[in-house]
Amino acid sequence: MKQSRRMSLIEALSNVAIGYGVAVLTQIAVFPLFDLQVSLSDNLLIGALFTLVSVARSYAVRRMFERMRSWNA
Repeated sequence: MKQSRRMSLIEALSNVAIGYGVAVLTQIAVFPLFDLQVSLSDNLLIGALFTLVSVARSYAVRRMFERMRSWNA
């Protein structure tokens, strides 16, 4: 069974939201281990920036594989 476009969008948005939450929680746990004192608002902003980079990377890799798939078709 094929996934609908709506469900693909919901899956993608869920993945990004979960990744953002994991990133922020990881920063809150790990930064103090390196004596980095960061406010919650800065942690949220840093997490957002890393999330944007991750989305761009994921998109680029997906497009690269799509291009490679067309070479083998």
